Amino acid sequence: QNLRVFVKNLKGQPLMPCKPQKARVLLNRNKAKVVQMSPFTIQLTEGTGETKQTVTLGIDAGYKHVGFSAVTEHAELIGGEFALLDGISERLKNRRMYRIQRRHRLRFRKPGFLKDAKGADWLAPSIQHKLDSHIRVIDKIKQILPVTKVVVEVAAFDIQKIRNPDIEGTEYQNGVQVGWKNVREYVLHRDHHKCRNPNCRSRSNQPVLQVHHIGFWREDRSDRPENLITLCTECHTSENHQPTGFLNGWKPALKSFRGATFMSMVRWKLVNRLNCQHTYGYITKSKRIELELPKSHHNDAFVIAGGAEQTRCLGYTATQRRRNNRSLEKFYDAKYIDLRDGKRKGGKDLSSQRRTRSRQSLPENLRRYRGHKVSKGRRAIRKQRYFFQPGDIVRLEDQYLIVKGTMSNGASVLLSPKKTKTPRKLELVKFGKGITFNFTTENAKADLISQG
Repeated sequence: QNLRVFVKNLKGQPLMPCKPQKARVLLNRNKAKVVQMSPFTIQLTEGTGETKQTVTLGIDAGYKHVGFSAVTEHAELIGGEFALLDGISERLKNRRMYRIQRRHRLRFRKPGFLKDAKGADWLAPSIQHKLDSHIRVIDKIKQILPVTKVVVEVAAFDIQKIRNPDIEGTEYQNGVQVGWKNVREYVLHRDHHKCRNPNCRSRSNQPVLQVHHIGFWREDRSDRPENLITLCTECHTSENHQPTGFLNGWKPALKSFRGATFMSMVRWKLVNRLNCQHTYGYITKSKRIELELPKSHHNDAFVIAGGAEQTRCLGYTATQRRRNNRSLEKFYDAKYIDLRDGKRKGGKDLSSQRRTRSRQSLPENLRRYRGHKVSKGRRAIRKQRYFFQPGDIVRLEDQYLIVKGTMSNGASVLLSPKKTKTPRKLELVKFGKGITFNFTTENAKADLISQG
């Protein structure tokens, strides 16, 4: 696996990367300076020749993951997989809730919908965020490499054709929910009015059925049919929603077309904004099989870029983290002694489990097992934002450490490995939020630092 150090000229424009040994010589002679840790990038402090090669960037676009690979005629310069930020829809719902509450407290506030005009190119905010993230990761690669051509895989899917191969004409106007009054009625019919828990212990001939959000544990509470499933009241309890319950992490086999729908909506918007070439999935698959490469987003992007016999590079794992958190207040539940086993448990673990006003089938009331109250519940309000945030990379003398958090009202910073230092002794190397690139293995990162 060849390691590369990315290079910029005096003006900050990207040049062809070099080997770590050459970068070390330039840094020791003060002919270059470090401008970025990951991917490791240096900037020249003196003028030099700027011979460039043809660099093709291949992008395997997707709903959750994006593969990227930049190749020349002889070698792959950078490649890897970018994981898109998830949970946008749920955070948008929380923002909507906060704004509604704020509008209710202002008597003469103008309606917001009058200024929120939607143009012809409007996309849902969650879809728009994923489209913009594709553009951001491509721009970040262009900042460190002289990319001359971009090729994007646009997989054209016909969702209803997948469900019904014989569909024609006006039948496309009838989706899966046609003829149903609401989503709940459709989900109950799809599940044959039966509890979908394979280990359901209900013995009732006519159990009370409820609709459960499958992805609640990963902050996905959208009302898509693929995210809803039918459960009875004995399975759909507060206890089963807890981290120890079977609903937390449960992934029933329900087919979802979210990724295909996303590509159908944005594939040409992506190509038009980048003004680039495009290819299709069946072409990528046939070439990848011909090269005997395993299925991965990185390998797909390598094939899309025209890769064949080039020397491969070590892959990066790019991640995206939120820069800010809107939650200014947190609630910590009270703790009680469970009379059944004598362990400390939170108030929600020993709740009445009543979710609705229906009295047809109430679950067991667990409040009667609350024993001695060990600690009171409390609210914590964030009054200030500290400079060092979790995930930041800092330097302490000759060591590079990762920030885990801030303690004692900002007086000390918790680091990994386990250390606690005052902020004035730390030097910020890299912010941990936004889009970050990391090697797939820690050994390769250590080799790069030792050589460069």
